[in-house]
Amino acid sequence: MTRFSPRTAPLRRAGGLAATALLLAAGPLTVAAAAAPARAADPVFTLGGPAETALHPYAEGGGAPKRSTAGITVTNPADEGYEGEFTLTFDLTGVAGIADVSFDPGPGVECQTKGTRSAVCTGDTLAPGLSTVTGLLLGAAEGSEQGASGTIRVTGEARSATSAPHAASLTPFTTRVTVGGPDLVMRKLPFDHEPSPGQKQQAPITFANRGSRDADGVVLTLRYSRGLDIPQRYSNCAYTTDETWTTARCSVEGAFEAGATYTLAAPLTLEATTRAYRDLFVYGIQEAGTVPRAASAARSERGSGTVLRAVPLTKAPAARGVDLEPGDNEQEAEFRTANTADFMAYGDEASGAAGATVTARLGFHNDGPAWIGRIRSGGSVAAVDFTVPQGATVTSAPKGCRGVTAEGAYREDRKTPAPRYLCPAPTAVRDGGGLDLSFGLRIDKALTGAAGRVTVRGPGLQEAGLPFDPKPGNNTARVVLNGQSGGGPSPSPAPPAKGGPGAGSGKTPSATAAPGTSGTGAPGTAGRVGGSLASTGSPAALTASAMAIAALTTGLALFAAARRRRY
Repeated sequence: MTRFSPRTAPLRRAGGLAATALLLAAGPLTVAAAAAPARAADPVFTLGGPAETALHPYAEGGGAPKRSTAGITVTNPADEGYEGEFTLTFDLTGVAGIADVSFDPGPGVECQTKGTRSAVCTGDTLAPGLSTVTGLLLGAAEGSEQGASGTIRVTGEARSATSAPHAASLTPFTTRVTVGGPDLVMRKLPFDHEPSPGQKQQAPITFANRGSRDADGVVLTLRYSRGLDIPQRYSNCAYTTDETWTTARCSVEGAFEAGATYTLAAPLTLEATTRAYRDLFVYGIQEAGTVPRAASAARSERGSGTVLRAVPLTKAPAARGVDLEPGDNEQEAEFRTANTADFMAYGDEASGAAGATVTARLGFHNDGPAWIGRIRSGGSVAAVDFTVPQGATVTSAPKGCRGVTAEGAYREDRKTPAPRYLCPAPTAVRDGGGLDLSFGLRIDKALTGAAGRVTVRGPGLQEAGLPFDPKPGNNTARVVLNGQSGGGPSPSPAPPAKGGPGAGSGKTPSATAAPGTSGTGAPGTAGRVGGSLASTGSPAALTASAMAIAALTTGLALFAAARRRRY
């Protein structure tokens, strides 16, 4: 047994100081490795669903009741699924005499009602993100009156199968159920779905209220992708624009009667701009006060034009065509415009001695005129295919880039550097935008003029071409290492090539910043052609070595002094 006394305390402190010095010299990763991992907090799931659901009034004359559906969801914020039993309890006392409730459970979920006052749903798996646990099938109860309203409260609990003592927390949720309401139905417009750039079409927005009561004001929502435009900017509309969409939310005052049909006092104008290619126009109608405030509302701007108004088109008996279906509040139109976009690849140049690490910036630029987006499918519009120069090894690759074999085939090994990389472009690339990428390359062997290939191509290995690109000749560029000599300084920057990055030139320009471009280019590189790339590693390595030697010397000296004092 070792005793701890004032005599031995300084010795132990000295040893601790030496060890601390060595850890600090080794860098933050070593210190982090020495720390004990913390246990992850118990998960917190969020219950959700529609804030309010309208019910078709009870059909006194008999016949099959019309039901409304409200989906009850659980949001799992983790990246992995949750394995463990969960239970949702439904308190139905608030809708007694107002609504009849049954369940449409999702896969792996079982639901049982306990009389008319409560119900329980159970399951054993929650997928990551938002998932629907069960649908509530709601119908107006016999004897319920128009306007009658009540609430359903949902609570839950879950217990992990892998850590039994720990239970997940589920935040409660309450939804309101109301008998009767307006049913706003948007009419589909007969557009020309293959317009030419610059073509304009009228859009006489028309909607009806097929519900059982009037709507007190409406909100008309117009969403159109980047290739489309509506020149009118109304003063009662709030406009928000991002990289892909323009959204207009127009508040129209008035009582919109049940059974009536309405149209705009003057039709909108929908234009296919010069950058149009594959575009969507979405137009919908909702009662005022039921539209949730969008996160982008703070960035919206009011129009400066006239007030957008809706006027009655026809009037019909209030009982006609009652359906109360929220799914018909919105319509969309897809447009395919004959247009092109020139995707131009660019590469880079670097010089360095064997062992040096440099940064290569590469990618592509969209010289237009069209923007390109796969906004319906959500897939990538293109990919950058990068073959690494001979004699170099990739030390860092952008997130999302996938290493493949030299032939472009799937590669099981994802940990070691690959000879070739495929990097997907975003879902949408605007005109003037593109994709900028940054690779770290270690020069293992300083070969004069070692060149790698950069190609912008279709998003899959079997999709080599870009059907919208009329100039495939500039879809390829190079990354050149030691183009002038086998090491030493890099060549001086050359002037930009005419016609944009890489156009009609044997040079390999680096990224030029453009609006909407996603990438990792460093500041100060815009417009640079074949400039020098940063070499990293040597000064930092020398500094780290010096610190380590100094720390080791200090530790040895303290240790020797302690031994002399002890003996």
